[in-house]
Amino acid sequence: MIPLHDDNPTDITPYVTFTFIGLCVLVFLWQLSLGPNGERAIYSLGMIPATVFGDKSLPPELVVVPAWMTMFTSMFMHGGWMHLIGNMLYLWIFGNNVEDSMGHARFIAFYLVCGVAAVLAQALPNPDSVIPMVGASGAISGVLGAYLLLYPHARVLVVLPLGFLLYTARVPAGFVLGFWFLIQLISSLNANPDEGGVAFGAHAGGFVAGMALIPFFKYARVPLFHPRRPE
Repeated sequence: MIPLHDDNPTDITPYVTFTFIGLCVLVFLWQLSLGPNGERAIYSLGMIPATVFGDKSLPPELVVVPAWMTMFTSMFMHGGWMHLIGNMLYLWIFGNNVEDSMGHARFIAFYLVCGVAAVLAQALPNPDSVIPMVGASGAISGVLGAYLLLYPHARVLVVLPLGFLLYTARVPAGFVLGFWFLIQLISSLNANPDEGGVAFGAHAGGFVAGMALIPFFKYARVPLFHPRRPE
């Protein structure tokens, strides 16, 4: 199930959402420009649990920022085109309404806090891991969790691949995001923390953080479980 867009208009221009998308794209293009040195950037700016929570340290030539700061720098890096495109698609569809619910400044804080919560959810169960974590997935998962509580009745146009055919349908956001979270939760429980790959624990942790935090970040006038807008 691939979301394409929702039917949920906003009252403000989501400048922060656009900025986060732009930064992620620019940073990824910078990674590509490094060629073979791109892997060095992953180790320098990606979040390595063993250097943040353990007793490991990077070789001096790879140290660019303090280890704790990589919890933030890692949010703007990606491991490949599909990783980037998938994350930016979800942020594009769901980020604008969450930003609309709390304003620009609060959205910046909300996004970063959710990203850190996602990092902790992935790293703390295995603090000695030396596998770098990169990607905006954890922070965006927080946005998805917030959207679920704010606008579960909004309709989302999705693509449903059935065999060799593609179908489109409009389904409630609550179903789309609930299904997405279920997949992340099951995958995180079955994942091997000693292997690389998708950080499903970060996805699940960020999602839960977004649900927990949205009541404190949204405007008081914005209700949870907003009713569907009339057509």
